[in-house]
Amino acid sequence: MVEAYVRLLCPECTKDWESTPSDLPRHDGTFHCPNCHASRRLAEFARTDRDLQTLKGLQ
Repeated sequence: MVEAYVRLLCPECTKDWESTPSDLPRHDGTFHCPNCHASRRLAEFARTDRDLQTLKGLQ
């Protein structure tokens, strides 16, 4: 079975990357950018609305 992934984009440093929902905290939990260490709700890192819906649906 292939696991889904979500695309993330840091609103501060604009680093973009992909991750599986199981490797991330809940969408309303605090997340830290691995590049600049900005701290925000994970939902704010979702690159598109579709990525956010995927994240919410699989958690």
